[in-house]
Amino acid sequence: MTSFSLVARRLAHPPTPDRRNRRGRLCGLAAALLVQLALAAPVRAADGDPVIARVNGTEIRASDLAIAEEDVGSNLPMTGEARHEYLTKYLSDMILVAQAAEAKKVQDREDFKRRLAYSRGKLLMETMLQQEGKASISEGALHQLYDEATKQMAGEKELHASHILVDTEDEAKAILAELKKGGDFAAIAKQKSKDPGAANGGDLGYFTQDQMVPEFAQAAFKLEPGQLSDPVKTQFGWHVIKVEEKRDRPIPEFDKVRDQLESFLARRTQADLINKLRAQANIEKVEAAPELAPAPVPSPGTPKQK
Repeated sequence: MTSFSLVARRLAHPPTPDRRNRRGRLCGLAAALLVQLALAAPVRAADGDPVIARVNGTEIRASDLAIAEEDVGSNLPMTGEARHEYLTKYLSDMILVAQAAEAKKVQDREDFKRRLAYSRGKLLMETMLQQEGKASISEGALHQLYDEATKQMAGEKELHASHILVDTEDEAKAILAELKKGGDFAAIAKQKSKDPGAANGGDLGYFTQDQMVPEFAQAAFKLEPGQLSDPVKTQFGWHVIKVEEKRDRPIPEFDKVRDQLESFLARRTQADLINKLRAQANIEKVEAAPELAPAPVPSPGTPKQK
């Protein structure tokens, strides 16, 4: 429960440009790569970027394989040579189909040009944001952010508590009375609590005040170790809370949160760049035309309408 990222998020709340997974962020990459591979004239292989295959004279390089890995690799179950072979075949097929599409002048269609422009713009945006985020990370910036976060954590309290969750206030009162007569909290929690953590005796581990819903947190942080709460109502039901321990929140070591700090710095820099560009831009919103349904893609063998 002691997550340094929660503190880091309180330093600033930049809107992240894109929080989807890597494959989602690169959804326009395949189209851009297809055109690049299909249209590129053979050039001399750069050092460290050897040619691994040729398809009708078009070269596939190691760097192309790396891009394909980034784009579709997360869905591949195979490893090693089989993975290499699959990606090479994937790129080969991409080139073949692209060349066939060019022969049919697909690249001259307006819908293709619009999609290509969109993919190009998206790839330029993602590359720019990635570069700016990476450039923002330095030892000095990381340590400054760490110092700011740990200052906010200084003296912050956290509790180790357990709870029993039931549907009604009467049930909670009956459980509280049983506990006050010496009933075992963990055993009663396992028997009567509807919380998913009931199997662990209702143990919630350590948490800070902002990690729980307000009603629960307010009641729990008023207690001292060993004390029981009166029934507490939240959106989940009725709780009986027992505080096990109260302590100052431990400060994590720098090296253990370095990855979180780097991610936060990059996202903040990316958001700052977007906000700056928005402020400098002249963005005019035009009244949208009625939405048009996309044209259906005909399946093989579908007769043309007359």
